Amino acid sequence: LGLCIGVNFIEGEREFSRVMRRADLALYAAKNDGHNCVRRFDAAMERQYDDRMQLAQDLRAAIERDELSVHYQPIVEAAGRRIVCIEALVRWRHPTRGPISPAAFVPIAEETGLIVALGNSVLRRACADAAALRPDVVVAVNVSSLQIERPDFVETVMEVIKNTGLAPHRLQLEITESILLRNNEATNRALDRLRAKGVTFALDDFGTGFASLAYLKAFPLDKVKIDKTFVDDICRNQQSMAIVAAIVALARGLGIATTAEGVETQDQYDALRAFGVATMQGYFFGKPKRIEDFALEAASCDAAAEKARIYAA
Repeated sequence: LGLCIGVNFIEGEREFSRVMRRADLALYAAKNDGHNCVRRFDAAMERQYDDRMQLAQDLRAAIERDELSVHYQPIVEAAGRRIVCIEALVRWRHPTRGPISPAAFVPIAEETGLIVALGNSVLRRACADAAALRPDVVVAVNVSSLQIERPDFVETVMEVIKNTGLAPHRLQLEITESILLRNNEATNRALDRLRAKGVTFALDDFGTGFASLAYLKAFPLDKVKIDKTFVDDICRNQQSMAIVAAIVALARGLGIATTAEGVETQDQYDALRAFGVATMQGYFFGKPKRIEDFALEAASCDAAAEKARIYAA
């Protein structure tokens, strides 16, 4: 095991709690740097900590006031580019800081436990929005391990489905490999119960974590999402090509669908389709947008294709 040390020189400071807090901040910084690290406290650490705590307070207030919005990115069939799914993505426009990236506020939500309230809010909004769409369009919603491990998780999901009128098979919950690594019996039971109701599951960012392939048999997965890192250079990197081909072959053998994330060019689309990827997602097909602005393309996602409203008649 690596050793990490945080150091705070007192330098006249007499308040013990402040001394220890600063030492803790230095230790936290050392842990972030990796194993066998020593970091000395500096004022920037405290400023960053205070700013993070303020952002956490603002996030809590925004969740309570329902000020966060949900945008949706299309997932299309590889063959005809018909939209078959939309992924719900949370957005936050801070009243003074402006738009804040999910990469900045979602980790804060996870660290503070706000991710449960945030995740449930997104789930309710996404299911309500999707209920009004064409009946064969699925909505994908990310859920955290903290949500899934709550004893009322299954009841929460089923209550949302009931209240919004969304058919259970039209909800796909996206989970991460960290959930698989926990191999929690209670989590397994929760996923099994929801799948028995018709809810489906996708494994996000597949290929970038450390989960054993054996978990693909143990967990009730319906889809794996090939991470953007393999898509970015699939047209020029032999390793990425081999990894994508292996993932597609493995998934097909297990009866699991595949989605490629981060598709941005025609060449990437052509390569992924040749490998047999079932569905794709990325700016090449459309950026995330509000449900009000969402238009379903009748037969294709090409700019020249005739557009039709996604809302069912």
